[in-house]
Formats: sequence, C-alpha cells, structure tokens
Amino acid sequence: MLNDRELIEAILGGDEAAFKTLYTMYTNMVYNTALSILQQQTEAEDITQDVFLEIHKSIGKFRHDSSLKTWIYKITITKCYDYLKRQKTKKRFAQLTSLFNSENKLIYDKPHFDHPGVTLENKENASILFLAISKLPIKQQTAFTLSKIEHLSYKEIAEIMNTTISSVESLLFRATRNLRVTLSEYYKNK
Repeated sequence: MLNDRELIEAILGGDEAAFKTLYTMYTNMVYNTALSILQQQTEAEDITQDVFLEIHKSIGKFRHDSSLKTWIYKITITKCYDYLKRQKTKKRFAQLTSLFNSENKLIYDKPHFDHPGVTLENKENASILFLAISKLPIKQQTAFTLSKIEHLSYKEIAEIMNTTISSVESLLFRATRNLRVTLSEYYKNK
C-alpha cells in the first residue's frame, strides 16, 4: 500500500491505477460528506464527480501541509458550499412562493431526506434531524456534519474549515443549541 506522498507521485507520473486507488480509498468519504450536507443523492453524486475531477486537475498543487484526507475534505466542503450558494440564489423566489398553499395558508416543509446509513426503524427521526441540520447556518452545518456524522476530531475539522479548534467548539455549541430549539419546536407542534 502506497503512502500519500507515493500515491501522489504515482498520479503525477501518469499512473492511472494510482488515481483509481485514490478514488477507491476516498469515494465513499466524499459521497457521504456531500450527501450529509446536500441531502440529495443526485447532487451528492455530482459533487463526488466534481471533487475527483478537481483532485485530478490540481493534485500537483497539494503541498503536504495537511493529510491528503484533509485536503480532499476541504475540496468536498468547498464544492458543497459553492453548490449551495448557487442553489440559494436560484431558489429564493421559488421558496417564497412555495411557503404558502393555494388558500394562502403557511405550509411547512416535510422531512424528505433518506440517508442510506440510517436503519429503517430510525428513518423518520433521521429525516427530521437532517431537515433541522439543513436549516443551520452553513458553517454550523459543516462543523456538525464533520463531527457527528463523519466522526472527525476538532483538530481535523479546524484544518478542513481553515479555522481554530475554539471556533469549531463554538460552532458545534451553537449548532447543538439551534438543533435543540428547532427539534423541540417541531415535536411540540407535532
């Protein structure tokens, strides 16, 4: 098994098998992270493809300041942020018009996300949780996803998000507090 430096050198040398090895090693991580943030399977698949195209294009720029895994997470998060920004601008008007039904009564989004890692008996609760997570500010959402779903350390999250460990702690504290409020309101109104 090649270490990160050897794998990168082989890829830079044109070894297609080395790139396939990198893809095999990291594709699930990239897809699951994108899926947890975007909550749409098709978009997560597209982002996964975009991430590996970006890796192939810019692998020569990898400086070994962090681990290869951290660098790939950074690319994944950036691609997800970019996608969400594009979608937010496109959907502003559509969201405003869809908040109300034909009788001008406010309607609520129903949980619709189905994460493949969740057991059948927990699907409804997970769906509600992922909907609540999607309502968090993007930095809180990212920190929460990397910590609670991807099980990364605060240090790894800080590297990926280009911030400090104390900022990660603060983001996680606020995310948890916001989720408690959102979920308690949801279950109170249910």
